[in-house]
Amino acid sequence: MPTTVRGSQVADRGQRAAAVFDALGATYEKAFAHSEAHLASLEWLLGQLAPGSRILDVGSGTGRPTASTLAAAGHEVLGVDVSPVMVDLAARQVPQAAFRHADIRELPLEQGSFDAVCVYFSLLQMTRAEQSEVLGRLARALRPGGSLVLATVPADVEDLAIEFMGQPVRATSFAAEDVVAVVRDAGLTVESEQSVEFTPDHPEGAVEPHLFLYCRRAS
Repeated sequence: MPTTVRGSQVADRGQRAAAVFDALGATYEKAFAHSEAHLASLEWLLGQLAPGSRILDVGSGTGRPTASTLAAAGHEVLGVDVSPVMVDLAARQVPQAAFRHADIRELPLEQGSFDAVCVYFSLLQMTRAEQSEVLGRLARALRPGGSLVLATVPADVEDLAIEFMGQPVRATSFAAEDVVAVVRDAGLTVESEQSVEFTPDHPEGAVEPHLFLYCRRAS
């Protein structure tokens, strides 16, 4: 596929994702920030980190609870989000972290530059090929021995039209065992995993399966 065509398609998907989360704004935080599994994964991550670690938060949203929890513990957090509304909210709510309006698919990442990476539900509007490519780049951006926490909605769906909290979305994911395989193919070891069901605190929220993977790059 010509580079210009692929770039246009990536931009289009990024714009659609941005529109969804621009519209949701703080509503997304209210709906998801109380997830016990999410908070537990952050506690695990904090236990892996040396003081003052550098962390990349992919799809950082409003900054809560991920960036706020990690920054409050004294770590250097860079949040990246495709939604300018989310970036603005995060910068105001978590001033001790840094936030950047960017698409992770196009953001240059230096190898071995982060001690940890967080990827909470931020790949679901990418194609499967893009998800695999991004995870490979994120794994390489970790220092040897670094940690990555991934959360997703495991499902064997591709470009499925759904309604998410009142917003039209086209979702792509993998079945749970395939998520694990993609993460391993990216060069990461899956140390543990947790599957839970979660209902967003939203009038149109429905029960969702959530998969959390606790991963590490080989030393």
